[in-house]
Amino acid sequence: MRRTAGLWLLIGLAGYALLPWYMVAGGFWSFGWISSLGSDARPALLWAMEARGWLWLPLLGFAIAAAALALRRDHLTTARGLVLGGGLGLALMAAQGLVILGNGTRFGLLDGASQPGMGGGAFVTATALLFLLTTGISGMGRGRGDAFITGLIGAIIALVGIFVFYPMSFILIRAFELRGGAGLGVSEFLPRFFAPEIWSAACLTGRGTCGAALNSLLLALATATGTTLMGLAFALIFTRTNFRAKKLLRVLTILPIITPPFVIGLVLILLFGRAGTITEFFSDTFGWEKTRWLYGFYGVWLAQMLSFTPIAFLVLIGVVEGVSPSMEEASQTLDADRWQTFRFISLPLMRPGLANAFLLGFIESLADFGNPLVLGGNFNVLSTEIYFAIVGTVADPANAAILSLILLVMTLGAFLAQRKWLGRKNYATVTGKADSGRNAALNDGLRWTCYAVALPWAAFTLVLYLLIVFGSFVKLWGYDHTLTFEHYTRAFGIVYRNGIHFTGAAWNSYFTTLTIAAIAAPLTAAVGLATAYLLVRQKFAGKEAFEFSTMLSFAIPGTVIGVAYVMAFNFPPIELTATGLILIIVFVFRNMPVGVRGGIAAMSQLDKSLDEASITLGANSATTLRRVILPLMGPAILAALTYSFVRAITSVSAVIFLVSARYNMATSFIVGRVENGEFGIAIAYATVLIVTMLVAILALQLIIGRRKLRRADRIEAH
Repeated sequence: MRRTAGLWLLIGLAGYALLPWYMVAGGFWSFGWISSLGSDARPALLWAMEARGWLWLPLLGFAIAAAALALRRDHLTTARGLVLGGGLGLALMAAQGLVILGNGTRFGLLDGASQPGMGGGAFVTATALLFLLTTGISGMGRGRGDAFITGLIGAIIALVGIFVFYPMSFILIRAFELRGGAGLGVSEFLPRFFAPEIWSAACLTGRGTCGAALNSLLLALATATGTTLMGLAFALIFTRTNFRAKKLLRVLTILPIITPPFVIGLVLILLFGRAGTITEFFSDTFGWEKTRWLYGFYGVWLAQMLSFTPIAFLVLIGVVEGVSPSMEEASQTLDADRWQTFRFISLPLMRPGLANAFLLGFIESLADFGNPLVLGGNFNVLSTEIYFAIVGTVADPANAAILSLILLVMTLGAFLAQRKWLGRKNYATVTGKADSGRNAALNDGLRWTCYAVALPWAAFTLVLYLLIVFGSFVKLWGYDHTLTFEHYTRAFGIVYRNGIHFTGAAWNSYFTTLTIAAIAAPLTAAVGLATAYLLVRQKFAGKEAFEFSTMLSFAIPGTVIGVAYVMAFNFPPIELTATGLILIIVFVFRNMPVGVRGGIAAMSQLDKSLDEASITLGANSATTLRRVILPLMGPAILAALTYSFVRAITSVSAVIFLVSARYNMATSFIVGRVENGEFGIAIAYATVLIVTMLVAILALQLIIGRRKLRRADRIEAH
């Protein structure tokens, strides 16, 4: 404990005395501040000595921690000193940052004082204080006395608190605003929360339309059920059959998740809209009446099924692979047939994966913005209602906040239902013992049911994507099908003249998007899987609340998160607006829950005896995680990396308010082209992005490899 605390004390003092305390022009990593350390890039020590005495406050925490280490009292007393020093330093640092802003102060304190947003020195100092606090907590016997575990818990709590709860507080406090800007109160909250236009069930009785809340709930239940069943069918085909075209099927299962926004909706409209190709065919051939069935519940559900089935598949394939063959062989030895073995042995062991896939599908449907916006018609859902409450002709932030709270209530209900269904049963099937058996093949009825469900869906997906590629090579899809390369030339033109010049209009946003996605993806996977490790392997106070808090950013529509980030990070103490960092952060914490849920599903199958054996042989928790757990987490790591990389490229609602001229994202560029009626360029850009993401995902699969759980992992169907 003393050595770890001493190291963090030195790091914190170095950040306080040597690094620029405030934001610097050009960014910290440009290192241009080195030449101007005596001016605006001064460290906190120089600022405190000259004009800003409040910057002495964080130093008090270091002084208490240093005294605790120097006095060399008993172990418990030293640990308490570290907790006091780290906690007090963090509290004082947060207080001065929240009270003293760039243009004045809050609460009438320190009148006339001001300061810009915190920079690299403040970050290093806060990090050191945090880990002094967690090291002291571990020294007091919490977290089994493991500094790595307590530090990991503290780091994730701090990150979620700063980048989820802090910005959302700016939005949610609006829920208690009184009409006419008369301040805050609760008198209008409940009537607006339970307003009939939000919760109306008229569509169920045939007397009208349902409210946005009930529409969202019904749609989420239908989408979650459909995507879970479809994902399971694909996972069983991959792991329990000898289907010959598995590689092609694998590509088709991930194509929808790598599709930029509005493309699937646009294709469905061109096929099934009133003037769509298939609609026209059936109208001309069979005299069927043209209808608008696509614009409403069924159209949005179809688009969400296409979009979110890959998420369920990525979660479930690792869980299906992890079912122990020994248990299935024992069942068959006791005269159970293949259907009984699957129903009573295999399927119950897949419950963590099924529950997590359902929860992700439910939350994704609730938070989906693009598909309801394109195909919703008069079918209102909460996500689009929130969007129009923020950017509509009559902005109503209070109503947007109330609708966001309703989404959170629904998410909490789904979360609690999932926990109750899973219960406290043990689903571990991967232990330290040798397992050389083969998984039981599916019985004929179940195998052909999976084929009948999944293969037509895969064929339908293939047709949609062939049409997307076709649409990028014609002048005007649906009207003029003359082949042309014009769209690609305008978007991705290259000129060879005294070197290579990228003249296409899309290159800037393309390179920016790839850079930000490449940085955000591993960070998202790391934070998500570390959180899953804590939730599955560790016991600590408030674990259930901690688990739910990690899902909040996923439950809230991206539009709300984008607006919340603008409100929270547009001024000190954390000033990130119009930087690339704010895009990376919003992607990390928006997509982190996929890594969490996938990690929980996969880690639930790893027996704790693996950890215990490693620790018994002298390894600490960090080594056990790195050498034992992570090698068995291949599917979960792949799912987290794949999904976070793809969502960073395809997300639109979360970044529409955060992009800038310098950091313009691909989705923002595509939306701009669609608004200008340049559908060809938008589809061409979408096609390039699909190919780019497909190549990246296949490369990730090769790099990570396949998890080896047993000697024979080829499944033969009998």
